[in-house]
Amino acid sequence: MSAPFPHFIIIDDSQLDCFIAEKIIQNTGTFSSVKSYTEATDALESIKDLGEKIDAVTIIVLDIQMPLMNGFQFVEAFEQLPSEVQSNYAIFMFSSSINENDKNRMENYPSIRRFYGKPISKDTVARMIEQL
Repeated sequence: MSAPFPHFIIIDDSQLDCFIAEKIIQNTGTFSSVKSYTEATDALESIKDLGEKIDAVTIIVLDIQMPLMNGFQFVEAFEQLPSEVQSNYAIFMFSSSINENDKNRMENYPSIRRFYGKPISKDTVARMIEQL
């Protein structure tokens, strides 16, 4: 039996971007659940609360530029969690504009799998799942 489809967590301060990403992921049919957060701190609390209690890998679709806690600050806090929790997640950074500093900075974080430009597409979803 194959592994269950991944869960998805979308973290983006734009409700519209969250909505669009949810619809695109749902249209692929290759997901167990999709949950959106407009505040990275809320997503982090949810991950902490769940701990190791998830049945499939969760792909985190993470916007870089957000108020309060940006994508890099989220990753820094995420990487402080126990490795048993971290191993259940795969983080993919997204941004509508990427500068070289951000690209270079991503290499410092082992939990970031890859960067993609916005908007998310069905092909991007397929590529993220392939990288699990």
